[in-house]
Formats: sequence, C-alpha cells, structure tokens
Amino acid sequence: MAVPISRRSALAAGAGVAAGLAVPGVAAAGASRLAVPGVAAASRVTFVLGAETLDGGEQVTSVTLRTAHLRIDPRDLTTGTFSVHAKATSPIPLAPGELIFSEYDVDRVVTAARLDRRGNVVLDLASAEGQVGGGTLGYIVSRGRNVRLDLEYTITQNAPLGSLVIGRFVQGPLANPEVDAFSYHKSRSGMKYRLYTPESGRGRRPLIVWLHGGGEGASLPDGYYDNETTLRANRGALGFATREAQRIFGGAYVVAPQSFSAWMLDGDRFAPLIREIVRDLARRLPIDTDRIHVVGCSNGGYMSMKMTTVYPSLFASSVPICGVVASLQAGNPPLIPDPELAAITTPTWLVTSLDDTTVPPGPNTIHAHSLIPGAEMTLYEHVIWNGHQFQGHWSWIYVARNDPALPGGTRVWQWMARHRR
Repeated sequence: MAVPISRRSALAAGAGVAAGLAVPGVAAAGASRLAVPGVAAASRVTFVLGAETLDGGEQVTSVTLRTAHLRIDPRDLTTGTFSVHAKATSPIPLAPGELIFSEYDVDRVVTAARLDRRGNVVLDLASAEGQVGGGTLGYIVSRGRNVRLDLEYTITQNAPLGSLVIGRFVQGPLANPEVDAFSYHKSRSGMKYRLYTPESGRGRRPLIVWLHGGGEGASLPDGYYDNETTLRANRGALGFATREAQRIFGGAYVVAPQSFSAWMLDGDRFAPLIREIVRDLARRLPIDTDRIHVVGCSNGGYMSMKMTTVYPSLFASSVPICGVVASLQAGNPPLIPDPELAAITTPTWLVTSLDDTTVPPGPNTIHAHSLIPGAEMTLYEHVIWNGHQFQGHWSWIYVARNDPALPGGTRVWQWMARHRR
C-alpha cells in the first residue's frame, strides 16, 4: 500500500526496547565538561530513558539519572544543570539512496529538573505530537516498515551539584510502563505477540485481539521482526489496557500479534495463525470464550473483517478501523469479496475518517458497511485530538480513546463489552 511520506508512516509509528534490556546497538556514555578544583567527583551514573506512547507514536519524554545514592539537594537543580543530546539511527543497513524517517541528531530541550521520591534526578524533555527529535521509530520508505531506532543519548553536566561533579554517564534501558506491562510470547507457529494480563480477580475475563497496521509487521526479506512496534506505534492496543477500558470490560486480556509481513499480503495464511494464539490463550488462561473481540487498523482493519469471514462464531464483536476490502490495483479482485462481507454475522462497528487518502473510505469502509448486516459506522471529517490534526488515515486514535459513539450515546468500548458470542 502506498504510504504518505512523513515523520511517521501512515500505518504506524513508535519503537524502543523493554525495560531491563539495553537500548539496541548502544553502549553510550557522556562525560561531564566540568573540572572544578576542590569539588568531589562521582565516578559514574547510569541513566534510564523514559518513554511514552503518544497518539502519534512513542517519544522519549524524560531521562532519569540513578543518583539516589548521592544524596543530591534539589535546590541545586535547574534546567541548565544538565544538557541532553540525542542521536537516533537505523538499526538496519540501508542501501544507497534508501530513505528512512526519522533519524536525528539533536539537543533535547530540558523543561524541568527534579528529584523523584527515591532521590534520582529526573530531566523532563520537551515532547509533543509531531515533534521531530524524540521518536523511537524510523520508517523505511522502500520497505514500508517501521524499525526501532538505535538511540544514543549523551548527558553533560554543566554546573556542580553542591560539591558533586559526575564524571561519567552510562546509558541504561528504555522504560515505557504501558508497553512494559505487556509480556513477550511466541506461538507454536512462530508468530510473536505481546500480552496484557489484567489484575487478579474472580471469574473468566474477556480477550481483546488488536491487529496492527502495515508498518508494524516484519520487514521482509531482511527478517526484521521485533515484537515491539505493535505497542510503540500508537495507542491501539494500549488503549484497551488503560484503567478506563479495564473498568468497562471488567478486566480484559489484550493480545497484539505481529504479522510476519503484512496481513493483507496473505490473509488466508494468517487467519489460522491468529486463531491458534486465541485458542492457546483460552486454553491456558481464564478467558471467557463468549467475550473475545477483534479490533484492527488499516491492514489490521482488513484482517479483523477477514477473521470474521473465516471464523464467523469466534468473536463477540469486531471493530475494523480504516480497513481495506477493495482491490489494491485496478482490475484485480477485491481483498474481501462482496458475498463474504454480506455473510458476516459478527456484530461490526466500522470507523474511518473522510479525509483518509491512504485507504479511501468510499470503496472500503463505506462499501463494507453497506454489505455487512446490521453494521454500525462512524465517519469523522478529520483526525483531530487534543488540538493536533493527524493524517486522515490515523482514525484508530479515536477508537484508542473510546470516542466513537452511537446516536444514543453508547461508546465503542461499552458497545463491545455488552456483546457476547
């Protein structure tokens, strides 16, 4: 599928590594420029990169220096005490002329310097939707995929902390609490997936299957298959693990499988592999098989509809977001033929934005809605959240925030939660 060139792909964005792992390809350290006579020096301090998955993708939003043992006086801290430089590069060798978004080599703006409750120095960094120089994914245009950028951060101390100068800074892990709450797994067929487990409770729980967009799958033929971008790209899966969603669903498991390539390239092959993961989870965990829901965006929107055509009795509800059903090339058959759409019996709620130029709504979402019996549909004019306008293709942002609503006021998460198979 053609993808508009931007800081992040229209199908995904985000990256990094899980807490406890070294940042890919990096063993960086920054040294203080200070040499103050009579001032004590600490040999080295490790720092952690703190990340958040924004609606438009993951960004590094803070740096935490592990200084608890140094007993720093917070009155000695200012936004100028330390400076932060960030360099992000592709983890995959690129051919001459091959284009990647968005590598960078920039100074990060420190907006606040403080001590956390343990006594560690926390440097908050300027971050915002669409801001260049803080993201953790790069999009390789020719491969149509996002990859986790190698992140190299350098910390420089510009002023002493009372009588202390830190001699060396050593980069540690990247930490994103929402992403790190999802555990790592691989199915018997080799498909990787991440799993959120709800807090302990009684009874069987729902399962929500999140199917990612095209830019979040593997990058073939180089074999790049990270089990990361599905959560760092956008808030699609993360939204269902929030406190609000968990309250609405009464505590739900959330699973995010990762395609070996792109769902649309071989939906017939991928459908049984997704079902294998669902069945294995239902066998091992207290999952209510009458409350399994499927949600997907773009490529995943196609795959969520494909799953309900292949397994009509597996899911309690389906929410395809900007999903593809039409042919990608003129003269070719549609990805999902009209008779298959008309035969869907799973309760379905379709979502898209009218200014989506990547997956035009007319031949895809609107056409599918006209054929799927009893389907609901929400059409937005633009994708705008918290005052920021995103690309029209990114309508999954609304579902991740439980925004789509029926005329009577029922929102999409509540609609899903009330359905049983």
